Amino acid sequence: MGELLQEIRVAQTGTQILFAFLLGVPFTQRFEQITSFQRTVYYATLLSAAVASVFLIAPSAYHRILFRQKERPFLIEAANRLTLVGLTFVALAMIGVILLISDLLYGKTTTTIVTTAIVGLFAVVWYIVPLMRRVRD
Repeated sequence: MGELLQEIRVAQTGTQILFAFLLGVPFTQRFEQITSFQRTVYYATLLSAAVASVFLIAPSAYHRILFRQKERPFLIEAANRLTLVGLTFVALAMIGVILLISDLLYGKTTTTIVTTAIVGLFAVVWYIVPLMRRVRD
């Protein structure tokens, strides 16, 4: 449980910083000039960061509510699942930020290449490599 909570702390910090950044974006002067597509990407990214926060904070809430109730196996299993879902939404939020910023700064070709590469990187590093190892063992 201690290891899991440490891992969650790392993910939470990055998610909270990203969420704070996203909360400030609509109050910038340039936000009024974004396209409908960029507005949609922004909102989906903001929601992804919010959902990631919900799932990454949930294990702490579960732990507090079920403290000393002899629910340790349930807590560990639930926290593991909540964290995996939370990390998926962290990845989606980070991909959304890359997509939004790339679309603001560069054309469609560069945006497509960069966003696809980032999606692939997340898929391979966060999911495929550990899942292959898990299946192999």
